[in-house]
Amino acid sequence: MKDSTRRIFITRTVAGACAAFAAPATLAAPSRVEETDETATALGYKHDTKQVDKQRYPKHSATQSCANCSFFQGAAADEWSGCAMFGRKHIAASGWCNAWAKKPG
Repeated sequence: MKDSTRRIFITRTVAGACAAFAAPATLAAPSRVEETDETATALGYKHDTKQVDKQRYPKHSATQSCANCSFFQGAAADEWSGCAMFGRKHIAASGWCNAWAKKPG
C-alpha cells in the first residue's frame, strides 16, 4: 500500500512541476518588434506609417499601414498583433514596412 501512495505522490509532484515550469511560457505576452531589430531595419519597419522615409521607400503611401496589410494577423481593431514577416513578435497596426501588400477584399 505504501508503494502505490509513494508512486502517486511522485507522479503528481513531477506533473505539477512540469505544469509550473510550462505555465509562464504559455501565458507570457509576445514581445513587440523594436524598430532597431535586425529584421525591422532590413524591412524599413516603423511603428508609425507617418515616420517612413519617403525618399528611401517611394512606393509608400500614407494610406498604407500594417492593419491593412495581408501579412497582419490581427483584427482591424487590434493595436498590436502578429505579422508573418516578424515571426512571433507583434507589430503596431499603425506601422509600415517595405513588405507591405494590400489585404485582399
